[in-house]
Amino acid sequence: MKITVVCDVLGEANNGTTLAAMNLIAFLKERGHQVTVLCPDREKAGLPGYAVVPTRNLGIFNGYIARNGVALAKPDDAVIAQAVKGADVVHVMLPFTLGRRAIFFAKQEGIPVSSGFHVMAENVTSHVFLQNCAPVNRAIYAFFSKAYRQVDAIHYPTQFLRDLYEGMYGKTNGYVISNGVNASFRPIRAEKPEALKGKFVILSTGRYSKEKGHPVLIEAVNRSKYRDRIQLILAGSGPREQALKRMCRKLPIQPIFGFHPHGEMVQVLSYSDLYVHPAIIEAEGISCLEALNCGLVPIISDSPRCATKDYALTEKSLFHYRSPDDLARKIDWWLDHPQERREWSETYANNAAGRFDQRACMEKMEQMLLETAGKRL
Repeated sequence: MKITVVCDVLGEANNGTTLAAMNLIAFLKERGHQVTVLCPDREKAGLPGYAVVPTRNLGIFNGYIARNGVALAKPDDAVIAQAVKGADVVHVMLPFTLGRRAIFFAKQEGIPVSSGFHVMAENVTSHVFLQNCAPVNRAIYAFFSKAYRQVDAIHYPTQFLRDLYEGMYGKTNGYVISNGVNASFRPIRAEKPEALKGKFVILSTGRYSKEKGHPVLIEAVNRSKYRDRIQLILAGSGPREQALKRMCRKLPIQPIFGFHPHGEMVQVLSYSDLYVHPAIIEAEGISCLEALNCGLVPIISDSPRCATKDYALTEKSLFHYRSPDDLARKIDWWLDHPQERREWSETYANNAAGRFDQRACMEKMEQMLLETAGKRL
């Protein structure tokens, strides 16, 4: 098939949507499909299979956008029309401006379109401190819906997202398919590095951004009875790194910050004692699924705007998302009960095994695109 994948955001592999797009594009090419990627990534300009549009100039906000490691697309109708023309199906990653123009041109050509539901309104409004403003969030979902109502199929990475959208706008031709976990994430227990022996290692993975809830975790570690023995690893990158480091000054053991590629991340997961996912807003939480695949016992925020809470298999793996005291109690309980931790580690690994296999998920995505293209073929 000829498939056009439209990415309003594409650049550094530092966010879930970009990673999902890259994995899907690579898989479709491997399967022999002819893929055209429509995106604003200037580094791809001139490369075969890429149609590159300009990036938006947001004036005083350019620095903030750059610190987030993304570039926002500015539509160019000539480039969009050429990228879409002749495709059997168009897949839009996000219902933003570039995606919406691609939908318009695809419909003019009679080309079927699918779209992903990867971003919640709160992911947008959290950047301007309006994540709790219901009217603003509703307005953004209404903006998204104008695009989703025009497409032939919607990809929801979680049932949580499907229930959220269909609860507002009614039933859709939806496909619930995880973005998937790389096969390298599997249970492999390893010894801690010499510098970490004698310490409890607590891992949390996620971008350093407001919606990831790091402050609650930092305060919970400070209130834990094991605070003098906890080595917190905050794996990731993002614009709030310096602010988080300032928050951590009160901790007796300074956390380890930094981004880890897949191979390193598997090693860190293999010797950690607990995984904490404190996000306030989360559409899927692949980093949490990676931890579960490795058999690491999680403690997950119960935020009503997080899909990840559905991954908890025991109430001991959930904490009230606004309460560092509750999180500290859960951390202390798991550290006090190593036998239960070992048993639940096996339970989590067995429950996750195969469910989120990335290749199987990409095969389901391919099938969705085939079925959507079949509306015309």
